[in-house]
Amino acid sequence: MTGFRDKSGDVPHYHDHRERLRERFQEIGGAGLRDYEMLELILFQAIPRIDTKPIAKQLLQTFGSFGEVLGAPPARLMEVDGIGEKAAHHIKVVHAAAQRFLKEPVKQRPLLDSWSAVVDYCRGAIGFETVEQFRILFLDKRNALIADEKQQSGTVDHTPVYPREVVKRALELSATALILVHNHPSGDPTPSRADIQMTKSVVDIAAPLGITVHDHIIVGRNGHASLKGLKLI
Repeated sequence: MTGFRDKSGDVPHYHDHRERLRERFQEIGGAGLRDYEMLELILFQAIPRIDTKPIAKQLLQTFGSFGEVLGAPPARLMEVDGIGEKAAHHIKVVHAAAQRFLKEPVKQRPLLDSWSAVVDYCRGAIGFETVEQFRILFLDKRNALIADEKQQSGTVDHTPVYPREVVKRALELSATALILVHNHPSGDPTPSRADIQMTKSVVDIAAPLGITVHDHIIVGRNGHASLKGLKLI
């Protein structure tokens, strides 16, 4: 334990806490831990010599939820006392790993057969972003995923979308169907009038070219909305 002794020669109080938390995780898994405890486990790897419990709790207080911590930009993470470049980078690696995990069910089968997985992936990808982002899922004739591309990023409440560019990209990829996705950083996924009008414009341009718009999903930290489900397309 020599490496864990502080300047006075004593073992820091948080060392035993770390070991107990690791043991709990091994015994009961992540579902049995609180959000701040999961953040502690993440921070253990990047901050080896500091009590990370106060830092984890401050992250949650600052950003509001576990998902919002993972989705926060590195610069904002580093505004929290105790989070340096290494810790911020580590948090973003965990976020990227979570996004990749959620994408696996989406990649492996027709999207319309696994709609809940599509929604989970979309929320995990951009549901907790701090600015609006517009993405498109391009599908082939079997409704399998060809590509998932970010088309635009905007401000906290607006993203410019150009329907003709959306359809042009679909033709370039030989896609026969689309799922439009964007986030509302406010957390409320209720579609705006502009969201509805933009979606209808994409549908009107795509339909004569044999391209189907299956849905426009709006995601936020408080849930999601489907324009098709709301009968708006």
